[in-house]
Amino acid sequence: MRALLILLMSCTMASADGEKAGEFDYYVLSLSWTPTWCALTGDARAAPECSKTADAGWSLHGLWPQYHRGWPTFCPTAQRPPSRSMTEAMSDIMGSGGLAWYQWKKHGRCTGLSAAAYYALAREAFERVNRPEVFSKLTQPVTLPASVVEDAFLRANPGWGPDMLTITCQNSRIQEARLCLSRALDPVPCGQDVVRDCRLKDALLDPIR
Repeated sequence: MRALLILLMSCTMASADGEKAGEFDYYVLSLSWTPTWCALTGDARAAPECSKTADAGWSLHGLWPQYHRGWPTFCPTAQRPPSRSMTEAMSDIMGSGGLAWYQWKKHGRCTGLSAAAYYALAREAFERVNRPEVFSKLTQPVTLPASVVEDAFLRANPGWGPDMLTITCQNSRIQEARLCLSRALDPVPCGQDVVRDCRLKDALLDPIR
């Protein structure tokens, strides 16, 4: 029994440093609806992207390496961490340099890319997505099925299939749109642990401030 406990402890310690960088199957591009993040988290922090002058809608949460089942995080890497100027340069699409830093630490290191290359790839992936304009025209909060948001993304991005995109909710609000991409940033079917569509018929969607 003692030997088994030692073995289990050693396995846990070995996995604590994360998986090997550069070994993954595809990416998940996660886009956050900023008004939701502000209502649940950002307002309490007085986050600049939540101000009435920010005009922030769909923002980049992150570009995440993914296995067909599961995902790597906090991978060891020989790549240098990003500089402050590098992370701040991502704030126009991510909201803050702090988020850009955290995304590198948790996910970017697992790509095997340098910080500069990871941010450049994340920006390219974000800019390839046509974000539906209809949501930016809202003037009042609305409740709607999450499937309406998914349909809007599919109409705005010909060539995507329903199995390549999932819409998530948090606290009965539309939270994120997550698109699955190949390493070349082409849309691909998502793994079963990613396709977890929000089934709400009356999810809240706040307008851009």
